[in-house]
Amino acid sequence: MDLNWLDDFVALAEHRNFSRAAEERHVTQPAFSRRIQSLEAWIGAPLLRRSPHAVTLTAAGESLLSRAADITRDLRQARRSALKAAGREQAALTIAATHALSFTFFPGWVRKVAPLEALGTLNLVSDTMAACERILLAGDADFLLCHHHPGLAERFETARFAYVVVGTDHLVPVSAVDASGAALFDLPDAASPPVRYLAYSASSGLGRILEQAGCAPSKDLPLDTTFTSPLAAALQTMARQGHGIAWLPRSLAQDDISAGRLVCVGNERFRVPVQIRLYRAHDQRPGLSERFWQTVSRGGVSDGSC
Repeated sequence: MDLNWLDDFVALAEHRNFSRAAEERHVTQPAFSRRIQSLEAWIGAPLLRRSPHAVTLTAAGESLLSRAADITRDLRQARRSALKAAGREQAALTIAATHALSFTFFPGWVRKVAPLEALGTLNLVSDTMAACERILLAGDADFLLCHHHPGLAERFETARFAYVVVGTDHLVPVSAVDASGAALFDLPDAASPPVRYLAYSASSGLGRILEQAGCAPSKDLPLDTTFTSPLAAALQTMARQGHGIAWLPRSLAQDDISAGRLVCVGNERFRVPVQIRLYRAHDQRPGLSERFWQTVSRGGVSDGSC
């Protein structure tokens, strides 16, 4: 039994697509498929129903999914405890953070919260929201730093995880400008032709937020998705080069907006307020992570320009 098989299975259960799950797990699709088959062989029952259009879970698959994240998290925590007891684990904090926050918010925020020399070794793991969630659930990180919209369903059980709001920001629709400084693209109404749209991929937390906020392609908002990426920075570059409209964290786009390279489009309805949250598991051991949590909890809320 390989713990990676369970992580693969959780990724596949979320994406319901082998190629997207393999990409998320940074392996080739054939290798990913073999690992899922190995897990099914170890379980002794089919976990999936495969079809050309979608992947669904069998009853056995649903049962395993309900416990897979807990199993991997408990085992990895047990390993870390054993290493600590043997004196082989260094005192370190591991924070999983989404790509956008890793580049914009995190450096200034952590400097304000506590000097790096007071934290000892600090490990920052930067990945997509879906991957960061799995890292926290597996117990491979002490904390998760991510965007959240208050109207979005909670991804973590409140009985097991706690959070503190450490910042705020807005997702704003932006476009490149023409020679006169006017927007190359504007948000369309229902009667307008579709407008080129630079979208977040399915593994992005910002994409989830925009969909929940009604800022995704629909009959009332005709957007033609021409490019997708989990990286806000990639969408920013494409927008700056005039390839379409993108929703970006205001903190990320501010320099381009101030310099006139990008301009906000649409009205206030399309400015989506977001929180920046730090999550942790309730059952963390006392020590460095607890001291950091207490410091963060007393630190207040910063805006996204941190």
